[in-house]
Amino acid sequence: MPTCLGMKVVVTGGAGFIGSNLAQELSKRYEVTVIDDLATGRESNLAGLDVKFARGSILDTDLLEQVFSDARYVFHQAALPSVQRSVDDPARTNLVNVNGTLNVLVAARDTGVKKVVFASSSSVYGDTPTLPKREAMIPDPKSPYAVTKLAGEHYCRVFSSLYGLPTVALRYFNVFGPRQDPTSQYAAVIPNFITRVLGGEPPVIHGDGRQTRDFTFVRDVVAANILAAESDAVGVFNIACQRRVDLLELADRIMGLVGTRHDPVHEDPRPGDVRDSLADISLASEAFGYAPHYSLTDGLKETIQWFTST
Repeated sequence: MPTCLGMKVVVTGGAGFIGSNLAQELSKRYEVTVIDDLATGRESNLAGLDVKFARGSILDTDLLEQVFSDARYVFHQAALPSVQRSVDDPARTNLVNVNGTLNVLVAARDTGVKKVVFASSSSVYGDTPTLPKREAMIPDPKSPYAVTKLAGEHYCRVFSSLYGLPTVALRYFNVFGPRQDPTSQYAAVIPNFITRVLGGEPPVIHGDGRQTRDFTFVRDVVAANILAAESDAVGVFNIACQRRVDLLELADRIMGLVGTRHDPVHEDPRPGDVRDSLADISLASEAFGYAPHYSLTDGLKETIQWFTST
C-alpha cells in the first residue's frame, strides 16, 4: 500500500473497536483525524496512536463539515452497534445510524471528499437459508439495526449516482479482535466467551449453539477498508473469512487455547439473530484484491493475548 503522509483521512467512530484498529493502520501512511462521541467507543483505544481526536457526534453537521475539510477519504465506522440494542431502542439506533450516515454523506459531498467507505453489515441478508451470501441476493433484514445498515447502503448508492460521490459499502461478517468491548450488555460473542473463560466461568450460548458464523479478524477488515478506499471500486462488497463455525465449536476452540474446560451454559435465543452466516468474497477479491490473511484460530490467539495483557 502506498505511503501518503501529509494526506488527510477521517475515521468516524474511530475510538471504537474497528475504528481504532483502522485509525492505527491508517496513521502509518496518512494524517488521521478521528471523530467519536464516546457513546460506545473509548478514548483509551486511541492511546499511543498518532491521530487527531475530535470529540463529537455524526449528528453534528457543523463538526462534520469542519473535520472533513481537505480530507481525501472518509471511513464511516460510527454507529450504534448490536442487533439486540436496536431491538431494545430502535428509534435511537435509527437516529444515529441512518440520520448520522446521511449527515456524513452530505458533508463529504459538500467538502469534496474523494471517497466514503461505509461500514455495513452481513445482518442485511437476514435469515435466508441460501449459503454463501452473495451481494446480488435480495436483502431481508430481521432487526432495526439491519434495516439501518441497508438504508445506509442505499444512501451511499444514491450519493454515488446522483452527486458523483464515490462510495463503497463493506458488509462485515462477525468481526472480532483486540479492543473489542466485553463489558457491554450487548457484547459480541467472542469477547464475551474469552472474558468468561479467562475468568474461570463457562461460556454462555444463546440457543442450541449450532448456529454458524463467518468470523472475520479485525486486521482483515482494516485491510479491506484501505484497499477499497485506494481502489476505483464502488458498490457493495462482502468482507469475511469465507469459512463458518458453529458456536459450540467456537467455545471449544477458545477453551482449548486458554487451557481450560467448562460445559457451556445455554440461554434463550436472542430476537433478531440469524441462524447461519457464510460469505462469498469473490466480488471484493476481484474489485480491490481483498483476501483474508488470518484464520479463526490465528485471530483468536492474538485476541486472547490482547485480553490477557490488558
